[in-house]
Amino acid sequence: MAKKTESPEQAGKRNGDGKPGGDGKPGGDGKPGGETASPQVAAPEGAAPGAGAQLNVLGQYIKDLSFESPHAPQTLQNPPPNPQLQVTVNVNVASRSEETYEVVLNIDVHAKSDVGVIYNIELFYAGLFRLRNVPQNLLQPVLFVDCPALLFPFTRRVLADITRDGGYPPLMLDPIDFGRLYSQNLARGQGQASN
Repeated sequence: MAKKTESPEQAGKRNGDGKPGGDGKPGGDGKPGGETASPQVAAPEGAAPGAGAQLNVLGQYIKDLSFESPHAPQTLQNPPPNPQLQVTVNVNVASRSEETYEVVLNIDVHAKSDVGVIYNIELFYAGLFRLRNVPQNLLQPVLFVDCPALLFPFTRRVLADITRDGGYPPLMLDPIDFGRLYSQNLARGQGQASN
């Protein structure tokens, strides 16, 4: 099988889509061949030139997990009719250093029926985040909206696994709009401050 070779002038000159583009003609991104467009994030005031905002996940972990099924095995043998599910979500943030924050997503789940408690779950799922060059006015929204949104899929999986391992159908939580929750809590706090 014949192998295609490139001349030294063509080698290493690509326009980002794998096609040669070193002839000075615009590539698919409107730049001369060999150059690629890179997204630029505006740096906050006082930051070093060229330094954009950064959010890094340093680690994520279960801080605390509790699963109780006080009426097992009866609730497993004869599943109660009309179970009612109550889910409470809280986000807590603690500063660990100048740029490092621990964000804890606390989810409490209470499943009840006419015969009593089916199960209770209390989960504290945390992430350690490094934030660099984030403007002060965006710090809280990033910590209370973006960080929990990154943690949620993993929290959801833990809840599904623990309910399945407890003998019940996996609990699959619907996505949570952390932006809406943050706005509601902000409005509630402003309303209490004005009273």
